[in-house]
Amino acid sequence: MTHGFPRHVGKLQGETVTLAHGGGGKAMKDLIDDVFVSAFDNPLLAPLDDAAWLTLPGKQLAFTTDSFVVDPLVFPGGDIGKLAVCGTVNDLAVVGAVPLYLSCAVIIEEGLSLDLLRSVARSMAAAAREAGVRIVTGDTKIVGKHACDKLFITTAGVGAFHPGVALDIRSARPGDVVLVNGMLGDHGAAILAARGDLALDTAITSDCAPLHELVGALLDAAPGTKFVRDPTRGGVATVLNEIAAASGVAIEIDEDRTPLREEVRGFCEILGLDPLYLANEGKIVAIVPSDETEVALAALRAHPFGAAAAVIGRICDGEPGRVTMRTVFGGSRIVDVLVGEQMPRIC
Repeated sequence: MTHGFPRHVGKLQGETVTLAHGGGGKAMKDLIDDVFVSAFDNPLLAPLDDAAWLTLPGKQLAFTTDSFVVDPLVFPGGDIGKLAVCGTVNDLAVVGAVPLYLSCAVIIEEGLSLDLLRSVARSMAAAAREAGVRIVTGDTKIVGKHACDKLFITTAGVGAFHPGVALDIRSARPGDVVLVNGMLGDHGAAILAARGDLALDTAITSDCAPLHELVGALLDAAPGTKFVRDPTRGGVATVLNEIAAASGVAIEIDEDRTPLREEVRGFCEILGLDPLYLANEGKIVAIVPSDETEVALAALRAHPFGAAAAVIGRICDGEPGRVTMRTVFGGSRIVDVLVGEQMPRIC
């Protein structure tokens, strides 16, 4: 499920689900509010964060679940198995939890190559070892030809919270800074290029990676960190809009400080895409008090997945919920919530 927006449960327009309802933006929020929040509403679900907080005798646990339908199954930098592990590990990490255990449920289309299936399972096992988690339970279903597209994976995860961590999307205040841990848009660009429909020759590789150690280092170095989120579907732009809306603040980012590979920038220019809306699978957006900026950056840059960490903007006074970008030409443009669907089946 998505998260972060103030929840005003209403009715969807239209009679059927479209791909836009899975894009991570406004259409997805409306679908979740109308169909699922209205049916399931309860205090544990209400925050709609990346993971739920569960209070058990003597301990608090984080619990999350995610499904993966990426096309193609194998892409530069990873495959659906690695993505399934890293995506769930990261959902636990960004709420301030140490990932511990995962489940794995697969829906397999009749006719899928057993060699490919074994390769995906080995990839999941390797990613789990890298993340220090165990896959401890699962489920397998086989469906007929064309009942699903080759292979879908659902992973759920349980983690234990770092002591004293209380990250809250409503806590951003003017003066706080916006950090990212590196180059943006790599995953979305890599997936689209890997589909082969565009006949574009690029060397873009997905950033898919487990971020729990990176987030832990950030929280240790900058204990005042307000909020962390991994900008997957909907990209950085949608995450920033979620934060601005939930905290009732304005956010301004700088185009010349937003780290992008030249390959991704050129890819987006050719296709007319905005890289701020591209999915990422190895990146975080963090809101940090200004007096902890340098220690936060140092902690991120000391980690292999944070070498290109940068301050891309700031929380400021202004119209609540408004996100703007200061362009390289000295002007300003609004960075709105993703409304439609840039690319389906991205994760």
